[in-house]
Order: sequence, then C-alpha cells, then structure tokens
Amino acid sequence: MQDTAQNLSRTGLAGSPMCDEKGAHPDHVSEALRGMPPKEEIEAASELLKAVGYPVRMSILSALAERELCVCDLQAILGMSQSAVSHQLRTLRAAHLVKPRREGKTVHYSLADNHVRKLLKVSLEHVRHD
Repeated sequence: MQDTAQNLSRTGLAGSPMCDEKGAHPDHVSEALRGMPPKEEIEAASELLKAVGYPVRMSILSALAERELCVCDLQAILGMSQSAVSHQLRTLRAAHLVKPRREGKTVHYSLADNHVRKLLKVSLEHVRHD
C-alpha cells in the first residue's frame, strides 16, 4: 500500500470535519494498511461476491449445499427455465463456486469446495444475526 503520509495528504484527511480529531491517526492508518490484502485480491474477492450477490445464484448455492443436483432438479426448485438456470450456473462456474460432474448425458452440479459452503453459511448467519 502507499505510504501513510501520502494517503493522508492525498485524501485531505489532515483535519476532516467527519472526525473529532485534528487529523487522521497515522499509527491507526499504518496498521490498517499493513493488514489489508493486495489490491488484486480485493478485486478478486469483489468479483466473487458479485457472483454470489444475486438471489437466484444464492438460491442455487443454498440448494447445492444440501446435495449435488442436476439442472432439471434446479429448474424444479427455482421454478425457472432450463436456459435461465444454465445461465446462472455458467456465472457460478466462472467464479469457481460450483463444479460440474457428467454422468452420461446428465450434468450434476455441486459446490466447488468447502470454502463456498463456509461463505454461504457465514452470509446467512450474518443476515440472521440481530
């Protein structure tokens, strides 16, 4: 990350009306910057959350958290057409959130890994939290 002094100067936070202090706390800013992931990781995580951040895709992930399902099963669960379900699955596959398994002519989908299950669980716990 950039030098703390550059950040304070660039953002004009050396005495902001949004803070009771005379300026930003350089030690706090430095500590936060040291702990932040690289910009590339933040962007990748944002893309991941964008893929999850649509109710239909969250519903697909929730269903797949219970068991492996084919497109026909997901159609019945979601009340959507095959093409609409397939479109959402493509987005989830591109984000590495689900994985396919072919059995004859049928493709079954499951969560890509346990990280996806944890992401889903933590998201729902946060929503349910008072």
